[in-house]
Order: sequence, then structure tokens, then C-alpha cells
Amino acid sequence: MMPFAQQEVTPGTLVLLRHGQTVWSESGQYTGRTDITLTETGRQQAVAAGERLRAIFPRGFEPQDVFTSPLVRAQETAALAGFPTHQVLDELAEWDYGRAEGRTRVQISEALGSPWDVWREGPEGVPLQFSGERTEIMPDGSTVHVVNGEGELLEVAAARASRAIEAARPALMQGRDVLFVAHAHILRILTTQFLGEDPRSARHLRLDTAHLCRLGFYKGDTVIEEWNF
Repeated sequence: MMPFAQQEVTPGTLVLLRHGQTVWSESGQYTGRTDITLTETGRQQAVAAGERLRAIFPRGFEPQDVFTSPLVRAQETAALAGFPTHQVLDELAEWDYGRAEGRTRVQISEALGSPWDVWREGPEGVPLQFSGERTEIMPDGSTVHVVNGEGELLEVAAARASRAIEAARPALMQGRDVLFVAHAHILRILTTQFLGEDPRSARHLRLDTAHLCRLGFYKGDTVIEEWNF
């Protein structure tokens, strides 16, 4: 009697969730490693994102298949979305903007005297006058410590994002869905690496607060199944 052929496992889906609104996401200040929390709107967004996830993935995610950035705004989003138990993955931390941290694009462009673009010039293109450390007072009266160091090259951030994908690969190849809860820029960069594209093409991928994306596999190719919903 001939043995049955082994059934091929259908890979799982890599789900991306950007954290909810923060004060700086509203003001347009670059928020990399500064550890700020969600606004009340951001907390409500996180709860709503969890409801969307449960509707799309009724079987949910195994606790070992939920990964978050080490930053509090991502971990808070994960918990409010219904995933209090998760794995912290340092590779999912936001792009380190260096001297751009806590600044707006307009402020940096005015200091340069010409338009500055994070995808084109990167953190290394920000004027040296923005170097150092400072304390910033938030609208609610609390303070945050802001470090304006050298920052991170885009290529370094892309390599880090690739390592995050590798951490998810075993579960995906076993047919399990994996959830990443992190930040706009690193998730956009991560998507380019999943697709095998230049990290600068991430500029064309808009990702709003508390919005979801689905990455998957189709006929041997890595694909975007759904984006920014």
C-alpha cells in the first residue's frame, strides 16, 4: 500500500499593527526611541484595533506569536487590543531618528535652509545644532527625556527589521499567524524587506495610527494582502 503524500502546510499571515495615537504623532514630531504613552484617543484606537483583529482572526494568535516593540506605546497598544501576554522583540523598536528626534520636518528644513526628507537624507542629514539631550514638557505637564544622538542609518534599520521577520518565520512556515505591534516607520521598512525591495520604497507605504496590514505568501511570492485598514 502506497503511503499518503505529505500535505503541504499553507504559511500563516504576518499581521502588522501600528500603535495608537500619541501627542507627537499628532504634532508631527519624529518619535523614535523617546518612550511616550498613548493619548486617550490612542487608547480607544487600540481597543478598536483589537476588535477588528478578533473579527478577522477569530482563532486568535498564540501568545508566543505576538511580538511587540520594547517601547511603551506599542506594548500599551498590544495590551489594550487584547494581547497582554506577548514577546518583546528589540528589533521592532522604531527607527532611531537621532538629531531629528522630537523635531518636526518643518523645523529641520528651516534650520537647513532647504527641504529635509528622512528617506532621502536620513537622520545623518539633520544639522549638528540639534545634537544633545533635553527635557521636554508634554501637554499634560509630564516630562520626557529626549536624546538627540547620531541616529540610525536606514540600512541598519532595514537589517534589524529583517531579523524580526526571521524571528516570525518558523511560526509562519508552520501555518500560524503572527502579530507584530510596533511603529509606522519600522513596520514600513520591515514590509520592504519582507518583499525583497529597497528600504527606501517604504516611503510609498502610508500607515496610520492603530491601523493594520497583512503580509503573506502567494504562489511562492511574498505579497501585501491588505494594507492600512
